[in-house]
Amino acid sequence: MATPERILEVKTSLDGRVQEFDCDVTAREADHVVIRYQMIKDHDLHGVPLHAGELTFGYFWFDRPYNLYHWVRHDGSTAAWYFNIGSVTGFDGAVLEWRDDAIDILATPDGRVRVLDEDELPDDLESNRRHAIIGARDRVLRELGSLIRDAELSTSKYLDTGGA
Repeated sequence: MATPERILEVKTSLDGRVQEFDCDVTAREADHVVIRYQMIKDHDLHGVPLHAGELTFGYFWFDRPYNLYHWVRHDGSTAAWYFNIGSVTGFDGAVLEWRDDAIDILATPDGRVRVLDEDELPDDLESNRRHAIIGARDRVLRELGSLIRDAELSTSKYLDTGGA
């Protein structure tokens, strides 16, 4: 198997904090890129245990106000779907930059759905931006079933073709 193509994911939070993650490119499409990250240590994702060696497939659309991390267990089952309200702000093929607009939506296979971090929206956030963020949250919640089905289908193809 060929060495996976690498990409740097750069996340900038509303407070200006920057995080970087070295990932593998799983797919490049006209309207999105899919990246793969393997957990290097155990992590608690708002009560969902993630373990070293497990995978996440990050779906970053260039025209949507959110992205999706699909967390996958060692056995290929889903641990969680985690939507970040935010937008891709730059993509040059080697670096994927995105703005995290604080609000997240965590869905788990047992049917639980939680909206997280709404309290992190700054009080002085410009009203049009606040409205756009809330609108994106509402869109994800409204389309959640179809977004999860699409992610399951896509991720299963990546797992079946050695994208894992």
